[in-house]
Amino acid sequence: MKVYISKILGFLLSLFFYHCQAYPHYKFVVKEVPYTRLCNTKNILTVNGQYPGPTLYVHKGDTIAVDVYNRGKYNITIHWHGVKQPRNPWTDGAAYITQCPIAPGAKFRQKIILTTEEGTLWWHAHSDWLRATVYGAMIIYPKLGTSYPFAKPDAEIPILLGDWWIQDIVEVVDELFLSGGEGNYSNAFTINGQPGDLYPCSKQDTFRLKVEKGLTYLLRIINSAVQDMLFFSIAGHNVTLVGSDASYLKPLERSFFVISPGQTFDVLLEANQSPNHYYMAAKAYTVAAKGVFDNTTTTAIVEYSGNYTPSSPPLFPYLPEYNDSHAAVNFTGSLRSLADEEHPINVPMEINSHLFYTLSMNTVLCPNNSCSGPNGTRILASVNNISLVDPKIDILEAYYYCIPGVFGTWFPDFPPLFYNFTAEDLPMNLEIPTLATEVKILEYNSTVELVFQGTNLLLGSDHPMHLHGFSFYVVGVGVGDFDNEIDPLKYNLVDPPLSNTIIVPVDGWLAIRFKADNPGVWFMHCHFDRHMVWGMDAVFIVKNGESPDTKMSIPPSDMPLCRKPVPITSKVTNSLGPDICPIYVEKK
Repeated sequence: MKVYISKILGFLLSLFFYHCQAYPHYKFVVKEVPYTRLCNTKNILTVNGQYPGPTLYVHKGDTIAVDVYNRGKYNITIHWHGVKQPRNPWTDGAAYITQCPIAPGAKFRQKIILTTEEGTLWWHAHSDWLRATVYGAMIIYPKLGTSYPFAKPDAEIPILLGDWWIQDIVEVVDELFLSGGEGNYSNAFTINGQPGDLYPCSKQDTFRLKVEKGLTYLLRIINSAVQDMLFFSIAGHNVTLVGSDASYLKPLERSFFVISPGQTFDVLLEANQSPNHYYMAAKAYTVAAKGVFDNTTTTAIVEYSGNYTPSSPPLFPYLPEYNDSHAAVNFTGSLRSLADEEHPINVPMEINSHLFYTLSMNTVLCPNNSCSGPNGTRILASVNNISLVDPKIDILEAYYYCIPGVFGTWFPDFPPLFYNFTAEDLPMNLEIPTLATEVKILEYNSTVELVFQGTNLLLGSDHPMHLHGFSFYVVGVGVGDFDNEIDPLKYNLVDPPLSNTIIVPVDGWLAIRFKADNPGVWFMHCHFDRHMVWGMDAVFIVKNGESPDTKMSIPPSDMPLCRKPVPITSKVTNSLGPDICPIYVEKK
């Protein structure tokens, strides 16, 4: 009896602190609002009626609470992209991984815990493809009393790159699943919600960045597009990259760069050219489209102040060809952490968990070859030939309450077969994946090296891989098959970039390292939403540590559950074993 009373008191006390601490509070109301783009008006899902959604301004180390009210007609979750959320996977926001969605008419308070992040992150919907219009920036300033590791800019401007469908985005997803094919591509890209001068009915609303010669501007650039990596450039100007994914970089000057969905870059723009109008532009980078993709270009205008006659049209920047993979790989390989005395890095040197994950496009047969994939098949995607199947109860809930039968724990450390992953004309039998809900268990504080290997199945593709709950060091990248004897000798263990989303190159590999010091359930997936829903996903469970501050927190009281809550005194059948399930209810 004393044990039960102690558990109940601890539970109530935790709820009190969760809901009553004096965190800054924000209110997100998810609702449909009519918007007009490309000569067409449609209802889109928004937060607070804004597209893009509201920007959150915080400082390094802050904790905030966001009350999410779902006034739309679809289930939804909100993910805080790049926020590590220590010990708090409950409000990470990955649908059917760490929570069931917020139902229409319901509310969920999400606690956002910032730690080492400093720079630019973002938030977005994480259910189906609703993030097409439900997204916004998160600006994380240095702690009060500290400053940037570069001269303070004269102004800061969020630049959110996105995409736009004339068709309702839910219909796009429904048709994708129904047909089994690739589905429809977007009709436009956008900069801060506007397509720009090169699209119909758009010129009057093109985003304009007004600058004054001699000043420096910090552009906080986010690729929030659902499907496409983008080349980005500003006519007549080089920019200096100083940060990525809320971590500082050694200054890197470039005339253009590539940014994947999910990535953020902080770039300094010096207004040092002759007063004029200059296009800022972005277009797709893709190597797997076989000519079918959104081949349009979004523009904004950098407009100098003063009296002059501007060029008409504005000066246009150089952007590489849409399939210039060399430019993309070279850029990714050029990023370096700042790694100075005030911003040290801590790359794991002794590795005790070696993982090798293949990233593949796959197909499965359809009755009478009735699907729209190659040869009438259905397109899927996989990690180590496992195409993830979303469970009906979210994995975190099943893990915490020891609910059997929801997921398995045998996700493989290596692919089932080793072959020439990047060869042409690979046998079709390699395209068939295993459909399953499996997780990889990591010991608390284990050090992980994960090598992503792209394969050429179904022509292959780049893959922007995103890991929830962690930032990781990108220690190596290359083309072809990874050589485990030669390639590690070329790792950068001195100043590798610290990221949460990174492009694994087509027909190539990329190696990351991180320390598994964040207990809980954490999602990893390709940030092309098409690939994500096809199954290019994995789930890590990081076990609890020994001390209270190394154990996962308890769930909030208003947690959206997939089932009725288990009373604290109920019998629970556990099939996962005491080393995996973090809490146990005593059996009578």
